[in-house]
Amino acid sequence: MTTDRKPLDIKICGLKTDVALEAALAGGASHVGFIFFPKSPRNIEPDAAGRLRQAARGKASAVAVTVDADDAFLDRIVAAMAPDMLQLHGSEMPARAAEIRARYGLPVVKAFSVRTASDLAAIEPYRGIVDRFLFDAKPPKGSELPGGNGVSFDWALLARVPAGTDYFLSGGLNAANIGEALRVAAPPAIDISSGVENAPGLKDPALIEVFFRAVKDSAKHRAA
Repeated sequence: MTTDRKPLDIKICGLKTDVALEAALAGGASHVGFIFFPKSPRNIEPDAAGRLRQAARGKASAVAVTVDADDAFLDRIVAAMAPDMLQLHGSEMPARAAEIRARYGLPVVKAFSVRTASDLAAIEPYRGIVDRFLFDAKPPKGSELPGGNGVSFDWALLARVPAGTDYFLSGGLNAANIGEALRVAAPPAIDISSGVENAPGLKDPALIEVFFRAVKDSAKHRAA
């Protein structure tokens, strides 16, 4: 039996070191993410991200992740890093997303926090404006981070997302649960950050390798 389903996109996000980036690329990451948000333990300066992204050029799409960034900061990031894609992980409204997409001529990913089915309706005003969605869990009470909190949501909710919607599944993914996440949600793409760290902001190459192995094992089981 054959299928025309495209390969699963895998984004390793919050990269800060050469070693972690090499592990992500060796595992087969389709996307590598760099976070520009000072409150995050994964925060990186634009120049440092620009140096790292050179190693990914031609191997994986480089994604600049921002949170309600103004034009001046976005200008710095784009000039220093030359990303392939911009991810908006704040409260950016559709008009702002459209403005950013037009200003830089780059594909835009818009992140949404999910707890209940009603949260998924928030994507509708963004259809035709952004290129891809990202579904993450709502942050725990007291967290200052919009993502990277290591918590997940009910993946079964994604069955309500209209067929053909392009999105990343994010939030609390790790090697132990990725098989179940893929079985329940069957997402077109996944995004992982804290699930391959041994401390906040510190990516572990061994955990990255184990995660990719778990994804491949899950794919074999689904194909069997």
